[in-house]
Amino acid sequence: MARRHQKTSLPRLLLGGLLPCCLGPAFTAAAQQSLPDDSLSHLLGVDRLSDDSDWTRHFSIGGMAALNIHAKFGMSGNFGISGHNAANGNYDDGYVLTDSTGNAGGQTGYWGYNSDSQYNATTGNLTMHSASSFTGQESANVNDPIDAGFQLSYGDTEFTWNRAKVGWEFGFGVLPISITDHTPIAVNATQTAYVYNTGGILMPGAGYAGGYSGFGEPTIPVAYTNGPTTTESGLLTGTRTLNTLLYTVRLGPWLYWDLNDAMALSLGVGPAIGIARNSLDYNETLTYSGGTAINSGSVHSTAFVYGGYANATLIFHAPEKADLFIGGQYMPLSDVNVSGGGRHARLDLGGQIYVTAGINWSF
Repeated sequence: MARRHQKTSLPRLLLGGLLPCCLGPAFTAAAQQSLPDDSLSHLLGVDRLSDDSDWTRHFSIGGMAALNIHAKFGMSGNFGISGHNAANGNYDDGYVLTDSTGNAGGQTGYWGYNSDSQYNATTGNLTMHSASSFTGQESANVNDPIDAGFQLSYGDTEFTWNRAKVGWEFGFGVLPISITDHTPIAVNATQTAYVYNTGGILMPGAGYAGGYSGFGEPTIPVAYTNGPTTTESGLLTGTRTLNTLLYTVRLGPWLYWDLNDAMALSLGVGPAIGIARNSLDYNETLTYSGGTAINSGSVHSTAFVYGGYANATLIFHAPEKADLFIGGQYMPLSDVNVSGGGRHARLDLGGQIYVTAGINWSF
């Protein structure tokens, strides 16, 4: 196959700038000098682009497993609770809602409560509780065992040297990352009491849960009085998860060497950049003396990351130039930060290592 004409391109410019540092002055000298005749080319072991060769370009696609990624989670301050809504009659330890009669006569049969401690048989008062906020502080480091993604790459040869090919390679990768923090956190919950007078009914036992119909069930007045607002110690459990979709591109010089008829080795090094789309999702349960409250939400961000890469790939030759490969890549990138409302997560990409495998076509 005839070689293409010499060209001026971004890959060639990049190759000319990085090649002296990355692949050695010998390759640079061979690429830049003009060889006067075939004997000198043969003496130096260099075949110029104008010569025929089996292939110059390559394309590969495959999967990758990311290792050595971890995140730091933190929170500090006063946090609202998104779960129960006391204004609508939903409490952390019960409910008082509108039944099918529309609460005829100011009474409802659509109510329930959880604990014996909520009912005072002497006064006939039933007390509901609702936590409106909590304060807490956390700092936790979480290691991510492994994440799976995919990558593809395309490259071209600029010159050959004996059994070696030297050129450039462009790569693109997509990696979904998910890291979850399960750390329980001691907190202080601010709760408000809501007092209902049951009107002297025969009180069902704790755990009672009345239905919507309101017929044949004990009813209580829907009017309540506000009780005290207090601070109670509690425990926040659940998960805080950092989800990141990382897109990376890389471009740098590339060296290929045929070890024998069955195997080859390729090396690459250069700069890398990327875009990280992130969400910090929390799904928590607050347990305190007044009951259990559910808290959930999400914080989003998009970040630009930058760094570099170095890779080594072992290629196993197969028929029709559809080769198999396995390799490793070190790609340190800048950190990713997600924060909002007193919550924070930092994704550390400074030491990530990829194990890659797939199919390579040369043409």
